[in-house]
Amino acid sequence: MNKLEELKKHLKRGNVYRRTDLTKWSKSVDRHLDLLLEDGTIQKLSQGVYYYPKETVFGHTPPEEEVLVRSFLKDDRFLLTSPNAYNTLGVGTTQLYNTRVVYNHKRHGEFKLGSRTFLFQIKHHFPNKLNQEFLLVDLMNNLENLAEDKDEVLKNISSKIPQLDARKLTHSVSEYGNAKTKKMFHSLME
Repeated sequence: MNKLEELKKHLKRGNVYRRTDLTKWSKSVDRHLDLLLEDGTIQKLSQGVYYYPKETVFGHTPPEEEVLVRSFLKDDRFLLTSPNAYNTLGVGTTQLYNTRVVYNHKRHGEFKLGSRTFLFQIKHHFPNKLNQEFLLVDLMNNLENLAEDKDEVLKNISSKIPQLDARKLTHSVSEYGNAKTKKMFHSLME
């Protein structure tokens, strides 16, 4: 069995690999990557990031966003979200955004990974999973950047506050809110 076939044996469909991940199975990583790209075995998503696609009856599937971001960051500590999540709060946000936001501790900026673009933002604090309280605080943090009726949304936020867990909301405001958001919530929660 040649070295390229040996490398292929270690690849698992649906996984995203960094170039450095493959060095443990190949001494000629760049040459093998070129050959795998040429024969369509893998797809290049970004500089040094490659995907071994899953096959379905409809063709190749794109990588899962979580797997893609985890491999790109080389870290599990991130929160993947979108401004569309604010629409679930029921506070009058209705716009649909073609933006995926990744809160993380390492990268900042807009990165194209495969055919998708992600907006990476460095945040010191963010929860492991989205919840209503965090979304409300995040909405307030980003309200100026959204194409929404700000006065209407603020009015709806003040009526939404009593419906949420006060302890969780207070924690979310103190942990995740910027100065303006903290000030707004303190006036709304009194």
